[in-house]
Parts: sequence; C-alpha cells; structure tokens
Amino acid sequence: MSLVTHLPALQVATPLVAALFVAIVGRRSFAYAVLVLVSLASFASAVTLTIEVLNQGPISYEMGGWAPPWGIEYRIDLLTCLALLLVSGIAAICAPYAPASISAEIPDKRIPSFVAMYLLALAGLSGMVATGDAFNIYVFIEITSLSTYALVAMGPDRRALSAAFQYLIIGTIGATFILIGIGLIYMMTGTLNIADLAQRLPAVEGSRVVVAGFAFLVIGLAIKIALFPLHVWLPNAYAFAPSLVSAFQAATATKVGIYVLLRFVVSVFGASYAFEAMPLGWTLIPFAVLAMFAGSLVAIFQVDVKRLLAYSSVAQIGYIMLGLALGNQHGISAALIHLINHGVMKAALFLALGLIAVRLGGTRLEHLQGLGRTMPVTAAAIVIGGLSLVGVPLTSGFIS
Repeated sequence: MSLVTHLPALQVATPLVAALFVAIVGRRSFAYAVLVLVSLASFASAVTLTIEVLNQGPISYEMGGWAPPWGIEYRIDLLTCLALLLVSGIAAICAPYAPASISAEIPDKRIPSFVAMYLLALAGLSGMVATGDAFNIYVFIEITSLSTYALVAMGPDRRALSAAFQYLIIGTIGATFILIGIGLIYMMTGTLNIADLAQRLPAVEGSRVVVAGFAFLVIGLAIKIALFPLHVWLPNAYAFAPSLVSAFQAATATKVGIYVLLRFVVSVFGASYAFEAMPLGWTLIPFAVLAMFAGSLVAIFQVDVKRLLAYSSVAQIGYIMLGLALGNQHGISAALIHLINHGVMKAALFLALGLIAVRLGGTRLEHLQGLGRTMPVTAAAIVIGGLSLVGVPLTSGFIS
C-alpha cells in the first residue's frame, strides 16, 4: 500500500503523535519546529485527499483492517475534504505566525505544553471531520474540548482562567448531551457506523427514543457551535485566549461543530426526517435570526476589539444556521460557502489583532488610534477583513 492509502488515518495520527513527542521532549525550539511542520503536512495531506476524492470518489479507510460497521471507518468525501481543508489550511496559515505570538504571550516553560495542546486540538478537529463512527466523533469532540480549555486558560490575562472554567462547564454539558443522544440512537439501532445508522434508523424513526436522541444531539451541538442563546461561553473564550488560539478557534472549532451537525442531520437522520417529521427548521430559524441581531447589537457596544469580533461570530453563526435551517440545497450550499468565508475572515482579523496586542500592548479601541501610520500593513488587513465581514462587493463576504 502507498502512503496515500493511509492519509485518512495519518491526517489525525500525525498531530496526535507529534503532541506526545513535543510534551516528552519539552524544548521550545523543538516544539516550534514540530508545530510548523505538522501544520504544513496536515494541509498537504488534506489537499492530496481532495485530489484523490475528485479523481476516484469517496474514500473508505478501515482502521485495523476491521470492515465497517464492526470496525471504525474513516470516510472521506467532498464535504469532508472541504472541512479538512479549512481546518488544516487555517493551521498552515497560523504556523508562520505561531512562534512569535506564542513567545510574546506564553511563559517559556509552558510553551511545549501549549504547543502539545494546540496539536491535540488540531488532531481532534481533524478526527471529528474524518471519522465515520458516531462514538468516535464524541471521542474527538472531547479531545478537542479538553485541549482547547487548557489553551484558553493559558491566556495572558488573569480572566482567561475564569473564561476557561466557564467554557469547561458549558462545554461539558454540551458533550454530555451529545453522548446521551448517541447512546439513545445506538440503543435503538445497535450500530455506531454513520452509514449503517442511516440504513437502520428509518425502521425505528417513529420511536420516542430516537426523537429524544435527535433532540439531545441537536441541543448538544448547538452548545458546541455557540448558537444563541447557548453562546455565553464564546465571548470570554475568544477575548481572553492567546491570540493564536483565538484565531484558530474562531476559524475552525464552531465551524467543525456545524459540519458535525450537518452530518447527523443529512447523512444519519436524513433531511426529510429532520425538516419534515421533526420541526428542526422552524426551531432553528428563530434562534438564528435572534443570533444575527443580538450578536451584532452587543458587538456595537464593545470597547475591546477581540470581544467585538467574538460577538460578531455569534451573529455570523446565526447567518450560517439560517441557511442550514432552510433544509434545501440552496440554503445548505449558501451556509457552507459562508462557513468557509467566515472562517478565513475571522482568522485574518484575529491574527492581525494578535500583532497589535504584541506591539501596542492591547486590543482595545484606543490601541487602534493611528494604526495606519504605526502598522500600515496590519491596518490594511483589518480594513479588508472588516469590509469582508460587512459584505462589501469584491470581498468574499459579499459572495456569501
């Protein structure tokens, strides 16, 4: 077998093993080198997988040689490739920025631990996207969450600890709901393989247990993606986390959560069940619209730009969820386009704010006074990113 054959597993295993080596070696220079190399390798792997899927169709990878549904399957299709390209692409974009940002905000003795947690988060997000097993999704959600809690807690502001604790409590509730939902579905179908679930669920979809499992999954994932009014963990987590974490998390974490929700709704339960038998669309639309207005309104009154962008993310998640709530091809396509565009826009803005924080000592509005003279390139990046968020023509935000 060629190396390409094992890329689905390597997409997850490489950052996972790299995190272990970084923690064991414990040297800053080694940690930086591994972070950059693994991030770039992850993106190269995602590009290769995308080319393979375009040429040959979806890829099914059997872990340990056990055929699904008995064994764990990694299934890579075009939607999977889109999410992998986003996660690994943002990691690759952040890689050259990472050493300087980490050195400025993280004490030297904590840098190896920080990089190890960052790589674990990358592995967890990649695993959530690539796996074709429902319980495996939960495992990777936990890997991502636990590493992200630690990353947020390492923020330079003392309030980062309280933000991480709040994130931990709410995130644990969300993960518990997801686990209960998966457990209820397994109880009725006897399988955890996503493709097998899709075949077995129609026979029991009228059961109250399946309805409860569906509800638990949707609510748990709504917490993870910070859908209003379950968003309360997000503003502090983005505002007080290290700059690199804010950029990576804002661009990928909630987006992968939306991907997982879409997978369960469309690939497992089926759009007809979710939007016709169950009132998912009519349930999500009011919350999505409220998120759009409430997030934007609260953002107006923020004096810290990182916090402003955090509330802007709440509003943008509302836009994405509104598209998904329509339950048709056009709505879902629009949501996916905006999901990618928003991820790239927010990563660029948070990276620029990180540079401002390092050089000017903060990200409050007063720190941006005269930015065009002191940091013209960074100022231009913020202007372009802001125009894209507004949706000015010729920007990606206008397209979506």
